[in-house]
Amino acid sequence: MKKTQNYHRAFGVYGICIENEQLLVINKNAGPYINRYDLPGGSLETGESLSIAVQREFLEETGVTIEIKQNIRVIDFQLSCNWRDFTDIHHIAVYYLVSKIVGELKKPLQFEGQDSIGALWVSEQEVSIENASPLVLKAFEWMRTKSLGIRAECYEDWKINY
Repeated sequence: MKKTQNYHRAFGVYGICIENEQLLVINKNAGPYINRYDLPGGSLETGESLSIAVQREFLEETGVTIEIKQNIRVIDFQLSCNWRDFTDIHHIAVYYLVSKIVGELKKPLQFEGQDSIGALWVSEQEVSIENASPLVLKAFEWMRTKSLGIRAECYEDWKINY
């Protein structure tokens, strides 16, 4: 019997912030990437532009004010997993290269919708499919190759780390 699919589509903006060959990530406490490293970023608020959204999300999730250096490109991820009432997730992500202007990493204010419990710098050797979101894995690929590719990244049996 064929499984009935119920898709959740997510759209967000994310920043790649690099210092000393390390990537700034957040500790995710919600969603299908819970208990993994994820990129700072997220959904747009009503009427908000992409660039303003990534700057706001960065400040909220990390305590750092950023400058956008480059719009890298859009990529999507497809995850097969049971999350909420969904069987599949289609995550569309706009990647920006950003740099820190001012601020120190701090524990973010907790409010409804806040899915970061703190930020830290990690090296590529510290991340894996078990502890990082597809966005982080793709960010490190971009750091190595300066390319995100054109095809969706597919994860057939995504494990949610509850």
